[in-house]
Amino acid sequence: MYHILEARVRGALREFLKRRYSVDAAVVTERPPKIEMGELSSPVAFDLAKKLKRAPRQLAQEIGVELGPIEGVERTEVAGGGYLNFFFARASFFGTALADSRREAGLTSAAGAPKAIVEHTNINPNKAAHIGHLRNAALGDTFVRLLRYSGRRVEVQNYIDNTGVQVADVVVGFQQLEKKTPADVRAMSEAPKFDYACWDLYARMTQFFEEDKTRQALRGQALKEIEEGHGAAAEIAETVSVAIVRCHLRTMLRLGIEYDLLPRESEILHLKFWEAAFAQLKERGAIHFATEGKNAGCWVMQMGESGEAEDSDDDFKIIVRSNGTVTYVGKDIAYQLWKFGLLGRDFHYGPFETYADGRTLWVTTADGGDANAPAFGRANEVFNVIDARQAYLQRVVVAGLRALGFNAEADRSTHFSYEIVALSPRCAAEMGYTLSEADSKRPYVEVSGRKGQGVKADDLLDRLEAAARAEVDQRHTSASEAERADISHKIAIGALRYFLLRFTRTAIIAFDFKDALSFEGETGPYCQYALVRIRNIFRKLREQESGADPAAQLPGEAAARLLSAPQGNDLWELALLASSLGAQVQSAVSAQEPAFVAKYAFQLAQAFNLFYHKHHILSEEDAATKTFLLQLAALVERQLVVALDLLGIEAPERM
Repeated sequence: MYHILEARVRGALREFLKRRYSVDAAVVTERPPKIEMGELSSPVAFDLAKKLKRAPRQLAQEIGVELGPIEGVERTEVAGGGYLNFFFARASFFGTALADSRREAGLTSAAGAPKAIVEHTNINPNKAAHIGHLRNAALGDTFVRLLRYSGRRVEVQNYIDNTGVQVADVVVGFQQLEKKTPADVRAMSEAPKFDYACWDLYARMTQFFEEDKTRQALRGQALKEIEEGHGAAAEIAETVSVAIVRCHLRTMLRLGIEYDLLPRESEILHLKFWEAAFAQLKERGAIHFATEGKNAGCWVMQMGESGEAEDSDDDFKIIVRSNGTVTYVGKDIAYQLWKFGLLGRDFHYGPFETYADGRTLWVTTADGGDANAPAFGRANEVFNVIDARQAYLQRVVVAGLRALGFNAEADRSTHFSYEIVALSPRCAAEMGYTLSEADSKRPYVEVSGRKGQGVKADDLLDRLEAAARAEVDQRHTSASEAERADISHKIAIGALRYFLLRFTRTAIIAFDFKDALSFEGETGPYCQYALVRIRNIFRKLREQESGADPAAQLPGEAAARLLSAPQGNDLWELALLASSLGAQVQSAVSAQEPAFVAKYAFQLAQAFNLFYHKHHILSEEDAATKTFLLQLAALVERQLVVALDLLGIEAPERM
């Protein structure tokens, strides 16, 4: 509701400036620092003063008098040297916000809206997922939810690099260290914790290659077989990658994360996506064959102003190596072209899994395909959720689009970057890692999947659920086993997702069990508990009284009385905050920063808790006042439910 009035005020000011001063200018609005100064403020008179050579305050007074009525705005005042302050009609605002909140919970994407592709998670299918992957997935999934809430049509992709070095290393490990046949590996893949076994094997391969550098040839041979799709190595790689992907999907489902499509690198190779992209790049002069220097024999792209060179002495990025193999970025350019429908060819698709709601998760295939598959790709905009360490390669991909003349698509290609997740020294010690004295004094401890040092995602989730369960068992001894398990799961997931989302994307996260699970401070459980507290109010109300729910009634005269300034400012600020969800989502999408919504959810929970302690709702003797307070609590509940849902968090019925 707040963002609707804000847009209405901006629109009225823009139209007035055109009509009165023949000025077409962008209008900026902001929240005043104090509620006594109104709900919205604009410094437009200051910008106008520079153009018209007049005093800002004089112009502000002129605008305030001549602007005319704006629906939902009670009055306009001039403040300071020329600010325009707008005061909302509080009672009508509250009534509209209450009605809108009943509809907002069911908002869905517009069927005809332009498509956005969000690619996230993208875990190498060679070992178990770890905590760093969870930040990628939580950010990507939340951004998808924000886009859909905003009316965008979103396709969620989880790219599977099933032909890469990481998979090849595990294949070599099974063949050389474990002496396993393809049949042996198939049997192993059906056992529980196969992803854990591959985690350990992958870590052992680091030492295997370091002991004898000639063993690198085994990796190269395995890669060749895997890319060509034949031989024992290719057979093992297919078994490993499919089984590990299924493990990853189960892990992500624990966090409520689902996908629409699993594009696989093997199909990019077999369907010759790269060849199509290579032909375009050569035809348009986007790349050239180097005949001298250290890049001799390679196909390279000149970066110039399109991006930073990986080496400051080298303005070229190798796309095809001298031995004819394509670099990762070459395949990424082909994949990005396909996402925008610019490649001239498509995948085939087959069903991979079916989610609980009956929706199909599709996977790319090289042959055949299912005629009932949806139309994938052909997006209007693309968001690649990839960590900040890949920034240069993402710039190369965009440079490739520009070199091909696809500037509009390059402008709509976004690297949705984020920093790493590490462990607090306390968390690392709790997970059993031996820390040096220096490590124990650092703000965080980095992890390494290649070295086998890290927190497996499922281990982390199990530990969080166990910690939550210990608390739940103490508080709810009479609850059933199923109910206690459900409460523990929701608290654990809420704690983890909120912890991963509350920090801005540029911040390095040092994960800590105690901090994440705390019921106090800026945490998921704190936000969940505020919802439980509201639901308890309405549960007790139903037990005490029968009949219509007062929170479902239209606001009466008490709303105007209780919200009026100055005595009603605290209630008004809570109503205003609860009605600001739409504005927060707009800001989060515009800035591509889910942390804005996490912060909003905490602030709303915190504001409600203050309201709860100040106003004894169920014992309120004045019927009209009681109804209003219940309506305000209902508004907060609905908005907090939606805000937490956007974060992928569900509150249990009790905590």
